[in-house]
Amino acid sequence: MTEQKPILLCMGNPLLDICVVDDGTLLKKYEELVKSYKPDYIAGGAAQNVARGAQYMLQPKSVVYFGCVGNDQFSEQMRKAAHNSGLIVDYLVTDEYPTGTCAVIITDKNRSLVANLSAAQHYKDSLHIDLNEKWEIVKNIKFYYITGFFFSSSFSSMLKVAKHAAETNKVFSFNLSAAFICLDPQMKKYLNEIVSYCDIIFGNEAEAEAFATSENWETKDLRGIALKMANLPKTNKSRSRVVVITHGSEPTIVAKQDDYNINEYPIIPAKAEEIVDTNGAGDSFVGGFLSQYVQGKTIGECVNAGHWLANINIKRVGPTFPEEKIPYPS
Repeated sequence: MTEQKPILLCMGNPLLDICVVDDGTLLKKYEELVKSYKPDYIAGGAAQNVARGAQYMLQPKSVVYFGCVGNDQFSEQMRKAAHNSGLIVDYLVTDEYPTGTCAVIITDKNRSLVANLSAAQHYKDSLHIDLNEKWEIVKNIKFYYITGFFFSSSFSSMLKVAKHAAETNKVFSFNLSAAFICLDPQMKKYLNEIVSYCDIIFGNEAEAEAFATSENWETKDLRGIALKMANLPKTNKSRSRVVVITHGSEPTIVAKQDDYNINEYPIIPAKAEEIVDTNGAGDSFVGGFLSQYVQGKTIGECVNAGHWLANINIKRVGPTFPEEKIPYPS
């Protein structure tokens, strides 16, 4: 039996999510998270969540993840958590900074986060992606996904992957990640440069509106924003850009370059009593979407898969998926 070759590379800021459920008292003393509780360890950070989501719906070892971690127990916990999900992690390990962590305290259905990016924001091209063996991994993969959060970590490595995708007619997908990334002057400079290489752009309604504001479009109509984003100048003209905007419980909006037929796809509804935690829904959606996109499915099929995985995720604590895989009814 031939071993599965990776088909999707995700890059981002790896954070070990240390997740506990609490009655409210721990919010005042979160430093006791590891000492006094038995936390769940999740290989987190937005891009790694997407990588795990896509991997959940693909054959083992279909997805590779790049990011920077410290040489400590937390990176070992994260590596173990990622490995258990079938994900291939190829971390740059540094002795200079500790592994990035995110303390997650869930009280009722509310989530409190205390993040420390640390090593995650110190990814160095010269120590990782520029090495021949790492660049070979990049070259042998046809689909890429990087988030806006990575701008502050290693925009240069992000740009290398984006340019490689454009030059070789591969697919570069990108997530706006947060409204502030669209509005911060330095981040916006990076955003303007990377957008021309994007074959797929993901974002939620707040991020889409912030992007429109940054472009002085003076509109909050998500359909119109999606269409304008789709038709921004593009480097690789062999592929039409696709823009996907999620909107909570509202239908997901999809616009395509040079196509004025904007499509909307209803989500899979969940009862209020079923919803445990919605924080990982966006990343789960993208993971589900990409899991089908890399298999050549239609955009509609990709969106439906994203909705399916997000629906599973919101019924669980954190950006996690059932240990026993639920077969996707494709």
